[in-house]
Amino acid sequence: MAVGGRVEYIALDGIPHVSPGDNLAVIVRAALTGMALRLERGDVLVIAQKIVSKSEGRYVRLADIEPSAAALELAKTVGKDPRFIEVVLGESDEIVKHRPNVLIAAHRLGFVMANAGIDQSNIEHHDGEERVLLLPKDPDGSARELKAMLDPDDGLGLGVVINDSFGRPWRNGVVGVAIGAAGVPSLLSQIGVPDMFGRAMRMTEIAVADEIAAAASLLMGQAAEARPVILVRGLQLTGPASSASVLARPKSQDMFR
Repeated sequence: MAVGGRVEYIALDGIPHVSPGDNLAVIVRAALTGMALRLERGDVLVIAQKIVSKSEGRYVRLADIEPSAAALELAKTVGKDPRFIEVVLGESDEIVKHRPNVLIAAHRLGFVMANAGIDQSNIEHHDGEERVLLLPKDPDGSARELKAMLDPDDGLGLGVVINDSFGRPWRNGVVGVAIGAAGVPSLLSQIGVPDMFGRAMRMTEIAVADEIAAAASLLMGQAAEARPVILVRGLQLTGPASSASVLARPKSQDMFR
């Protein structure tokens, strides 16, 4: 991987509230035009998971959910709405950890995350009805689709990363990580590559898509900033493109489960 001495992260202005059925490619093009920007070769777009999920209509009304016995029991410990917990269970393969106000789940996509990535912040709750927003059904597929619409012939070598906020073992706070990617080397092995003293590295793999996503999250913010699309320029990435799914560590290699 080669990174130039200067990398730009540019928050796109003018991104409207996204509704189910909205075309994100059209929205991104309009924002670029409004800032007198054009996509250039090697650019990467980082898109917040939330607007991808909104465009795909991934809403669930809690009023429509009947909690199971398992959800009702878990709610006693966690202290969350059992209907919310039922939605988490439906999106998960396993509940990894739980305690009061904390619910860590292994999402069906392979990500281990709080509440299976289900969120109630920064979404509209019409007429007082409580809704939650799920992750995209196929974040890598969503990234590929957006790339195909914005760079149909791959003439620009455009990269697309869909990011979300994750907590981490041993560390406080959340950081942006990639849950979907297209056109970028999401995980790049440097095993066998000599270090600055000529010693071959034996274990190093770089989570390239995660590093791109984390830096973009600084501009996106976590609350009312309303900057869900970031243009990244100057990365000069090399290596074969791979999906973000390669970043999820298999359970058999996970020392924390």
